[in-house]
Amino acid sequence: MNKLEKYYKKIANLPLKESYSRSEILTSDFMMAKENNIEIYYCTHNEYINKKARVFIIGITPGFQQMSKSIAVARKCLEENLSIDEVSYICKSEARFFGILRSNIIQMLNDLDLNNELDLECCEELFNDKDYLLHTTSLIPYAVFINGKNYTGHSPKIMKNKLLTSFLVEYFIPQATVLRNALIVPLGKGVEEIISEYTRAGIINENNVLFGFPHPSGANGHRLHQFNSNKEKMKRKINDFF
Repeated sequence: MNKLEKYYKKIANLPLKESYSRSEILTSDFMMAKENNIEIYYCTHNEYINKKARVFIIGITPGFQQMSKSIAVARKCLEENLSIDEVSYICKSEARFFGILRSNIIQMLNDLDLNNELDLECCEELFNDKDYLLHTTSLIPYAVFINGKNYTGHSPKIMKNKLLTSFLVEYFIPQATVLRNALIVPLGKGVEEIISEYTRAGIINENNVLFGFPHPSGANGHRLHQFNSNKEKMKRKINDFF
């Protein structure tokens, strides 16, 4: 079931605006689970799944900025009386890797010549009119906070925590199974660790995974060094894939 239906009225009760403060949406209305210092909140942009995608980009979990954007987009859609399916798709297209994350992902994919392999001018098209080629998600599709801060995939590790693992099993594995033949782009080492486990388990084909792709956060000071160190290897992988 599309969880958006469950949160429809709660979103409709929010004021119509471009973004929300933490006090407006980090509330019991949107909390999905809580365990010790871990809190998980609903986002609207990981309901839509593009099962025919050629490229499958995977993050750890949406941060607060993405959560706020996704709910703001949903609120606007509800004002226009769009269907649940339409809202799910629009939230996906507008909120995924919103902000600097998206810009950095596009730049790195272009630097790897993925645009040429897909006959695109620029990989920005994957997030616009050529988005039928793209699926994006996060290992945990809803916003996870540790002591109120965006979860980075460490402390605790996903596989070391039953609550986080339960979300992984329920939401991510079914998508990974459906999209196992896409080019899989794990964003950063935290995602890579999980994807590596799934390649060993046979859920994901190792030949399809672009290992070495850095987390695109502006706060990742090692991003450019990691990217440049792995660039030629990743270009070969893309070339072999296509």
